[in-house]
Amino acid sequence: MDRRNFYGRTKGKALNAAQYRYLDEDLPRLSLAGITFAENPERNTLDIGELSGGRRVWLEVGFGGGEHLVHQALNNPDVQFLGVEPYLNGMAMLLGKIRKAGVDNIKLYMGDARNLLDVLPYNSINKAFLLYPDPWPKLRHHRRRFVTPEHLIPLSKCLKSGAEFRVATDIEDYVRQTLIEVPKAGFEWLSEGPEDWRTPWADWISTRYELKALREDRTPHYMTFSKL
Repeated sequence: MDRRNFYGRTKGKALNAAQYRYLDEDLPRLSLAGITFAENPERNTLDIGELSGGRRVWLEVGFGGGEHLVHQALNNPDVQFLGVEPYLNGMAMLLGKIRKAGVDNIKLYMGDARNLLDVLPYNSINKAFLLYPDPWPKLRHHRRRFVTPEHLIPLSKCLKSGAEFRVATDIEDYVRQTLIEVPKAGFEWLSEGPEDWRTPWADWISTRYELKALREDRTPHYMTFSKL
C-alpha cells in the first residue's frame, strides 16, 4: 500500500487489447522490485550496481507516452534507464514502443516518483529528465508540482555531482517556479542567454505534449541544470 497521497487520475481512456497484453506480459519483467512500501517497508536502498550492471544510470520522471525514453535508450545502449510514471495509459503506450523498438535497457516503476527516490542510493544517478510535467495550473495546486522541495531534495541527493538535470515545459509559471526552486535544491542553471533555453537539446525528440503546446502557440522552454 502506498502511504502517500497521489493527486490526479491514474487511468484515462480505455486501453486496447494489445495494451492490456503488454501490461500483463511485459510490465512484470521490466518493473523495478523493492520500491513500494509493501515490498520494502524499511525503505532499504536499491543495489544500483546490480541493477545497472555497472553502467551509467539515467532517470526520467513522468515519461508520458514514452517517446523520449525509448529514443534515449535506443541512442544510448550503454546506459541503464529508469522510467517512472503513475498513469496506466502512459505505461501501456511505453510498453508498446519498447516492444517495437526492441530496447532492453529500460526498467520501470508505475507509481509516485517519491517512492522511487526514497530507495535510490545517494550519488547514483548520472542524468535526470523532467519533460512537460503536469503543470497543476490552479494556484492552490502548485504545491503538487514536481519542482517543490518534497521532490527536488530527494532527487538532488541521488544525483551525482555534475549530473545534468533537464526540465522542459511550455507553462510560463512552471518556468518561474523551476528557476526559483531547483537552484535551492543544489543545482546551477546552465544558461548564458535566451538561446540556451529556447533551443532544444541536440539529442532531443519532440513529444506529443510539445507538439500540442506548439499547436496552441505556447513556447517550450528547455532548461538545463547541473548538480553542484
